[in-house]
Amino acid sequence: MVNLSVKIGKLKLKNPVMAASGTFGPEYRQLIDVGSIGAVIAKTITLKARAGNKPPRIAEAPSGMLNSIGLENKGLDDFINNKIQLFPKGKTALIVSISGDSDEEFKELLKALNKIDKVSAIELNLSCPNVKHGSRHGLTAQDKGAVSETVEAVRRLTKLPLIAKLSPCVTDIAGIARAAEKAGADAVSLINTFPAMAVDIETRKPLLGNMSGGLSGPAIKPIALKMVWDTYQKVKIPIIGIGGIMGYEDAVEFILCGATCVQIGTANFVDPRTPAETLRGITSYLAKNKIDDINELIGRLGK
Repeated sequence: MVNLSVKIGKLKLKNPVMAASGTFGPEYRQLIDVGSIGAVIAKTITLKARAGNKPPRIAEAPSGMLNSIGLENKGLDDFINNKIQLFPKGKTALIVSISGDSDEEFKELLKALNKIDKVSAIELNLSCPNVKHGSRHGLTAQDKGAVSETVEAVRRLTKLPLIAKLSPCVTDIAGIARAAEKAGADAVSLINTFPAMAVDIETRKPLLGNMSGGLSGPAIKPIALKMVWDTYQKVKIPIIGIGGIMGYEDAVEFILCGATCVQIGTANFVDPRTPAETLRGITSYLAKNKIDDINELIGRLGK
């Protein structure tokens, strides 16, 4: 029998397939067996409600999609009172994605989520503006110092596994990941979306209300694979691969490049069954290649 279980810090997942934040809600349980996959990552929440960006917020792009949601959500209290009970308990790990404009906001979020048994781990969405190091137009995930400070600030407050979600818009993502590891992160998620835009030549206007947004989907997979591979050479903590995974073949590529887990995002908008089908494909691939433990496949590129 093939072993599919993997570990993120102290958290043991029954398999490496995750549904990415903002792409997979509890309502999907009406369409698929959500309990079959390893984890669901809830849509990013902030301390207070956010209205998000001006619509339109989503547009198609060649081999991908653009989104400009702007972290729209109803805030921490609404998540605790109205959202969290909608996620199934026990069968699949619930990872909560959080974002804040300061370390104090991250800490307030952690203090509240620590009290909820259903929460299995925390993903720190570090694609928030970096206002601590004089780089207001940059992101926290683009600054080693800011990443270290935020991870250290929340590490002291929780025993939950911490996952740092990083931006690809850096010259050395492996160095950023190493900073997160040294600060106490149990894993890193990479990559997030790339800044991009699309234009309607008839109206001569951008397709997104916010002018630009984040590019995801198959278009970014080759870059994501390279960044996962580069990071795998530099860190010892698990890497969660993200970027254009549309089926099991893509997932296996990420695992070979060093990913312990994979997140499926854009594909969920095409077919909500993708995570479950990807898991079945990975299982068949391992059996076909006589691999008894998925952990034996991690980082085995060229071997």
